[in-house]
Amino acid sequence: MNFEIILATTNKHKLQEVREILSPHKITVYGLNDLNLKVKDVEENGATYAENALIKAKAVQELTTMPIIADDSGLEIIPLDRRPGMFSARYAAEMGGHDKAIAQILDDLKDKDDRSAEFKCDIALVNVEDKPLIFEGIAKGTIATEKMGEGGFGYDPIFISDETKECFAVMGEARKNTVSHRAKALKKLLTYLRINGFIPL
Repeated sequence: MNFEIILATTNKHKLQEVREILSPHKITVYGLNDLNLKVKDVEENGATYAENALIKAKAVQELTTMPIIADDSGLEIIPLDRRPGMFSARYAAEMGGHDKAIAQILDDLKDKDDRSAEFKCDIALVNVEDKPLIFEGIAKGTIATEKMGEGGFGYDPIFISDETKECFAVMGEARKNTVSHRAKALKKLLTYLRINGFIPL
């Protein structure tokens, strides 16, 4: 029997990505819409990715005793003082979408020699132990000089992975799911679930 877990999101892209990574390991991942869970508006006012992930997880925890994971992630561009960072999603929304946010980032970097960046992701797990658990993933890379590829979502079209030397939006989902920040955090989650007997070794 599969281990069942809820991903605290209504984002179809994120749900698909998490399912592709976890499903091969006898884990069934439900989104909030799958279970018709209506979460009240959550104010992500934490000081860290982990705190924001936990805020989202606890909001769903009020509705179910099933295991829950929630993530918070962001793109940190080193020469831009690690902006947009924790406000990556909000920045895109305020700019009128990711395309406009990306255009602004490329403009901000046009005179910069340093284009280094990191995607960060923290995943909170609740309703498994008597305390929340946090798993972190970091993908190091650089910002491209122009948009690339048609795949991925968010800021993927401008992020080039240090590991593959390819843009997230070019490498395809299967390849991205081996090196992305979310994939790395989820691999740590998988290790925890295996060691503690929730899924097969």
